[in-house]
Amino acid sequence: MPFSDDQLYSAEEVVLDLRPHWWFFANQAASLVGALVLGVIALLFINEAVINLMAAGLIVFVLAWFIARYIVWSTTSFVVTTDRLINRSGVFSRQGTEIPLERVNTVFFSQTFFERLIGSGDLEIESAGEQGSQHFSDIRKPLHVQNEIYRQMEHNENRKYDRVGRNLGGGLSIPEQIEKLDELRQKGIISNAEFDQKKTELLDRM
Repeated sequence: MPFSDDQLYSAEEVVLDLRPHWWFFANQAASLVGALVLGVIALLFINEAVINLMAAGLIVFVLAWFIARYIVWSTTSFVVTTDRLINRSGVFSRQGTEIPLERVNTVFFSQTFFERLIGSGDLEIESAGEQGSQHFSDIRKPLHVQNEIYRQMEHNENRKYDRVGRNLGGGLSIPEQIEKLDELRQKGIISNAEFDQKKTELLDRM
């Protein structure tokens, strides 16, 4: 199920909407295949009602396990938008994590040799939020996702500077623009580092 547009902010767009890699339910799929093979062998070569019943019961159990895991897979998503990172999971009870792009500090990815072969891996995202670091497993093409997150962070930063530039417009002098910039810093719209950078750019134009 794709990420719903009604959960997006104004002017926000979905860049990546990912389900976990298929390796997420590999154990269940392998168990189901094994149970089916055993069931066929029992049906064809063992003429015992009890054994056949046990084989059928095993198939039903493993099939239910596979379906339950598949439902979890289909309701778990890792979404990258132009404003934030979103992780959603759960069937009856839902849980999720949201990280604004401006709070993301570093994105790490890790892959074993086997995961590189199948295109899976993990992401570790360090942010300025309360939890500090978030781990996400079974991510499809984690290097690509890492690069896309950094790309959207850069775009988000550029849009912020554009908004600041528009707020500072209106024919204000450079000292007045710096004063306006300081007001934005005090309101928390921009950080101290961003204030210093923009202030330096304005002073260089004097």
